[in-house]
Amino acid sequence: MTGFLASALVAFALSTSPVAPPPVGGVADYQLGGAYSPAPGVDIVTRDRTAAPAKGLYSICYVNSFQTQPGRLTWWKKKHPQLLLRDRKGRLVRDPDWRDEVLLDIRTSRKRAAIGAINRSWFAQCGRKGFQAVEPDNLDSWTRSKGLLKKSYAVNFGKRLVREAHRSGVAIAQKNAPQLSRKRIGFDFAVAEECEVYRECGAYTKVYRTRLIEIEYTDNGRRAFARACAARSGRASISLRDRDVVPRGAKGYVFTSC
Repeated sequence: MTGFLASALVAFALSTSPVAPPPVGGVADYQLGGAYSPAPGVDIVTRDRTAAPAKGLYSICYVNSFQTQPGRLTWWKKKHPQLLLRDRKGRLVRDPDWRDEVLLDIRTSRKRAAIGAINRSWFAQCGRKGFQAVEPDNLDSWTRSKGLLKKSYAVNFGKRLVREAHRSGVAIAQKNAPQLSRKRIGFDFAVAEECEVYRECGAYTKVYRTRLIEIEYTDNGRRAFARACAARSGRASISLRDRDVVPRGAKGYVFTSC
């Protein structure tokens, strides 16, 4: 398949999506550390699924789809213990950087269906609240699974999440995992953290073109943000945020865009 034909097929798939992606190049505010009133000029706001959407703006609902959300492990143990990933000794497999998050077991179609049904209820809840899209996090959890999960499991579960989101009437983002961009999972747009720092942004723009929300963080310095703005300003939604994405007015808060 030629590069032109491949690009055309991707363009067709994106243009015929049943839901609306975020506005191209819109100013995006990443509010996962707590909701607050967006600054004038902001077009897109991402908030946790437990929060309300930003009134009058394109709102994205954050959902931890591949791992347990902090503070929710007890619920998973009580309701769905069989869906938690365990190693060969029966120990829960935790995210090494976020020890309060346990990976979900997406190794079989039956378990993917069960976890997908849980996500469907969350996506539908997001839609009822007024969110236009969902951002399922930790697509790359297989890389932290001690070899228990495979890339193919993430791809298959990602495809299921796309179906569940579209059935719920919301768009869905690919969150990180640039190596999966060309798998044509069916996501409507991409949300990429630090893709300029790791020189990964091209993996997203080759597939999603201008449908990219990019977040760079201050603890990496501001050079990556400056490079990103020089390369993609107006063709991607690029913002610089503090690592803890704290609410405006809190110590350490940073938000700027280009």
